[in-house]
Amino acid sequence: MFLAFLAFFRDPPREIGAGLVSPADGRVLSADPASGKMSIFMGVADVHVNRAPMAGTVVRQDHRPGGHAVASKAEASRNERLEWEFATRLGPLRLTQVAGAFARRIVPYLHAGDKVKKGQRIGLVRFGSRVDLVLPSGCRVTVAPGDRVRAGTSTIAEVPDGLGLGP
Repeated sequence: MFLAFLAFFRDPPREIGAGLVSPADGRVLSADPASGKMSIFMGVADVHVNRAPMAGTVVRQDHRPGGHAVASKAEASRNERLEWEFATRLGPLRLTQVAGAFARRIVPYLHAGDKVKKGQRIGLVRFGSRVDLVLPSGCRVTVAPGDRVRAGTSTIAEVPDGLGLGP
């Protein structure tokens, strides 16, 4: 049991990918090229440390208490969540960490006013959970539902500057 616990809280180093990178390890649940909205489900076997999709500054964080429905289900829209807004060179990027059925805590590593580099660790959602994104305008979504992605490594959208490194 202890080894399983350690495996869950692993945080492997990552080589940062090109473009706008995935904030989470997991499976893409939805990806809408028209709106720039997407959701990534992190199963219990995935790494649950989340990373910044691109460089910027944390403008806002808003923790909202709620339920603990299975994060891959529609009912999870009422789950506990931590909503982030990042100011980037391309405009605002919104990211929401959604607690799942077994997650009971979202742990942010950054706070409003902090600068962030692309691929930098931003926080942890314990156990099965989800990350929702609203990308800045001008980003071209490159993933589809069912795709597997890795935090900080997998490109989920191309950005006009080619790298999404920000200021």
